[in-house]
Amino acid sequence: RADRPHGHGLSSSHNSSGGSTLLGYIGIDTIIEQMRKKTMKTGFDFNIMVVGHSGLGKSTLVNTLFKSHVSRKSAGWARDEKIPKTVEIKAVSHVIEEGGVKMKLTVVDTPGFGDQINNDNCWEPISKYINEQYEKFLKEEVNITRKKRIPDTRVHCCIYFISPTGHFLRQLDTEFMKRLSHSVNIIPVIAKADTMTLEERQEFKQRVRKELEVSGIEFYPQKEFDEDMEDKSDNDKIREAMPFAVVGSDKEYQVNGKRVLGRKTAWGIVEVENPNHCEFAQLRDFLIRSHLQDLKEVTHNIHYETYRAKRLNENGEYYNQ
Repeated sequence: RADRPHGHGLSSSHNSSGGSTLLGYIGIDTIIEQMRKKTMKTGFDFNIMVVGHSGLGKSTLVNTLFKSHVSRKSAGWARDEKIPKTVEIKAVSHVIEEGGVKMKLTVVDTPGFGDQINNDNCWEPISKYINEQYEKFLKEEVNITRKKRIPDTRVHCCIYFISPTGHFLRQLDTEFMKRLSHSVNIIPVIAKADTMTLEERQEFKQRVRKELEVSGIEFYPQKEFDEDMEDKSDNDKIREAMPFAVVGSDKEYQVNGKRVLGRKTAWGIVEVENPNHCEFAQLRDFLIRSHLQDLKEVTHNIHYETYRAKRLNENGEYYNQ
């Protein structure tokens, strides 16, 4: 404005990007370090669900992802345990620590999914479990005296295992993802990818992507939640590479003088972490090293908020129940 006096209270000068050039050190660059220290003290939760019929290597893959025995098999389940008649949901929690950072990892397994002759509505127990965790969180949130830190059992990520048929998705696959993609972050993976040639794998991946698109199924990372152009560019590359074709293994072998995680075949060793052999390393980098925090945020800000709004609007005020 023309009537504003000049030269009063000058503390910084503006640069072309709209920010300010500070005339001395304040210390705002320590905020990230403060946040890091606080997170390291409290640790954090990450809840991952695995879905897919028996024999696709769900437990092995999760063990391989976290380089630790965190699956149900290490929680006292017998290897020859009978497949449940309906989907049984088992959650196993572990605290894993790396570089002073503690993470309470909960693996939610869904044995029995897709294993029956009649699989009608077999996604219902899974949908019910996901919503029950939102309900638990909501009840804690609306308490008059609520906890300083609400225990978080909400499912942050659901890895859906697709059989490596090389043909088409089963109707069960599309039905499950269609029904649950609006309440949980779904990450589809092609299991046991070493059963296909590289050409078959590439064709199958393209076919799966096309089928998901035609069915209107949005898997994580969803396009609508990209925050800016940089996000969109990074996530577009990930979406073009999905579903990741993966191989899991908790066995080590000697290859060229190095110990590697792998699967031994008559033709040689399939190295799990070798990007030329499978896309396991891409999945792990995406899931843990670049998008873990975002998975938690999308769960809280989108899926949980949608559930919360629905519950608060249902049958008048939730608080009056």
